[in-house]
Amino acid sequence: MVRHFLKDDDITAVEQAEILRRALELKKSPYSVRPFEGPKTVALIFDKTSTRTRVSFAVGVADLGGAPLIIDSQSSQMGGKESVADTARVLGRQVAQIVWRTYAHSGLEEMAKHAGVPVINSLSDDYHPCQILADLLTTLEHKGKLAGLKIAYIGDAANNMANSYLIGCALAGMHVSVAGPAGYQPDHRIVARAELIARTQGGSIEVFGEPLGAIANADVVVTDTWISMGQESEKAKRIADFAGYTIDADLMSRAKSDAIFMHCLPAYRGYEVSAEVLDGLQSVIWDEAENRLHAQKALMAWLAEQA
Repeated sequence: MVRHFLKDDDITAVEQAEILRRALELKKSPYSVRPFEGPKTVALIFDKTSTRTRVSFAVGVADLGGAPLIIDSQSSQMGGKESVADTARVLGRQVAQIVWRTYAHSGLEEMAKHAGVPVINSLSDDYHPCQILADLLTTLEHKGKLAGLKIAYIGDAANNMANSYLIGCALAGMHVSVAGPAGYQPDHRIVARAELIARTQGGSIEVFGEPLGAIANADVVVTDTWISMGQESEKAKRIADFAGYTIDADLMSRAKSDAIFMHCLPAYRGYEVSAEVLDGLQSVIWDEAENRLHAQKALMAWLAEQA
């Protein structure tokens, strides 16, 4: 059976730990695993603009011995003259894996249904699971473990990052706290799913309507932009709605003194995080950005072995 990675719990807790272990090994020995030797081609499809995702996947495919084929939505027929299902059937006969950064999660599900090769969600409106693997890898490097740690996500708790933090970090056995103002709370179905996973892995889930409760005694503090792609017209409203949610030095001080700070980037200093925190000693954002490469290489190599 072909395995896909469309959402954080498409893998088990044991499989997540194995992928992270492999990522640590690949970081030390970047060219030791070559599942795409040949070279085999991996399709990298981008419906949204990208820097870190594009670079990390393209470099990762090359490191694994393959050839990255970058497809921008404006240069393909997909979703216009040709359906996702038909595109999947065409690509699946010619490439080893498909990586897609898109909007509706349903498109990824349709791609996976018809491709016949592993499909990876490199970002959708509902989830960003590859980013969570990178964040877990970064936490593991700096803290030496994942299970039992508290991670606090402060900001838009209704977005794809919050969804993935809830599920992916619960899978790792962490205590996950999210905080968002009214109107920006996580979907109850996502919370219920995360709670079920947390119970099986020894973690916990808490949802707050203010940041102080969520960040108290956190080992890891994370946030995301308040204004994602497609939400630019809501900028003024969102800035007003998120008043008090900026992670500044005062708010960061409510976490543990040795807490680390992460942000998936791009970051907007003065909005969701202050420059003092983003560029400060507790920030590990550049390690986190680099770890997209290593975590995704481990994921692609692992998926290549599952067929």
